[in-house]
Amino acid sequence: MTTAHQVFLLSPANCSGKRAGYLLNGKSSSPLAERLRSEGGAPLGEIFTFMSALYFRGKLAYASAFAKPPDGWDGVQVIVPGRGLCPAAAPISIADLRAIARVDVDLEDRRYTQPLTRDASRLAEELGPLDNAVLLGSVATPKYLEPLKGVLGSRLRYPEAFVGMGDMSRGSLMLRCAAEGRELAYVQPA
Repeated sequence: MTTAHQVFLLSPANCSGKRAGYLLNGKSSSPLAERLRSEGGAPLGEIFTFMSALYFRGKLAYASAFAKPPDGWDGVQVIVPGRGLCPAAAPISIADLRAIARVDVDLEDRRYTQPLTRDASRLAEELGPLDNAVLLGSVATPKYLEPLKGVLGSRLRYPEAFVGMGDMSRGSLMLRCAAEGRELAYVQPA
């Protein structure tokens, strides 16, 4: 049985890592950093790919290859601390990135959970019973699964192959699958 619609939910990049620091310090002269500081900003997906490298690049390529969103939705949604679900193509500024970096991905932080559950609820209203919202992120901790599962219920899935796999391995797998046009099998969280 195939789904009519499929939206991918990508876990965020680490905004406190070394690569994020290059962008957040406001001094980098790289073209990406300059675009981030410009009036138009830079695409969220591109910023997170820079900060996370292979893992986020794999998630973005894979989700772009297999998304089948309902009308009015982008099929590649990024979990953004403090903002909920945002299209990967959405532009962000350096001020936006600094605000995102100040919100912990923590179930106890309502600045993280409220926007996420709000947007997941909006998505749930658009998805039918056979549609999927596929989490591309860690399934070993509740920080993504718990708020999403509570709203999306049985429509929430994740790639079965992710279990026991590290970030770099997941990134490589998703890049290969996107290049080969081979979609992974998905399962419901327990």
